Amino acid sequence: MKKVMANQAPDPVGLYPHARQVGNLLFLSGVGPRKKGSTEIPGVTLDEGGNVTSYCIETQCRSVFDNVRYVLEASGTDWDALVDVTVFLTNMDDDFAIYNKVYAEYFASNQPCRTTVEINKLPTPIAIELKCMAVIESD
Repeated sequence: MKKVMANQAPDPVGLYPHARQVGNLLFLSGVGPRKKGSTEIPGVTLDEGGNVTSYCIETQCRSVFDNVRYVLEASGTDWDALVDVTVFLTNMDDDFAIYNKVYAEYFASNQPCRTTVEINKLPTPIAIELKCMAVIESD
């Protein structure tokens, strides 16, 4: 088993790697929209108390997809290797249509299995997180 840390992806919020490779399978830890080296979350406005006052789900989606790509590349693979994606949204009613539109842009050629669920909240003030699995082709 090999641990993977991606230099371009944001640091994990706990004691876990960005991904773990087991044989030719790659399991990504939950990936959110945060940016490496910053406390700001793309598309999120917080008040002084750290509460979300507004957010843009499209901006967060694009940032999450970029972060997934960084982890895949650090693992020696690419976007087309994704085989399963679980998406966690905190507001399905307001965000699903926009998220689904952006998702279709990024996954037009590679269409992994997908599950989308609504959850009450995530560990940081974000509206989307992805859990992904990929296959790493051996040479």
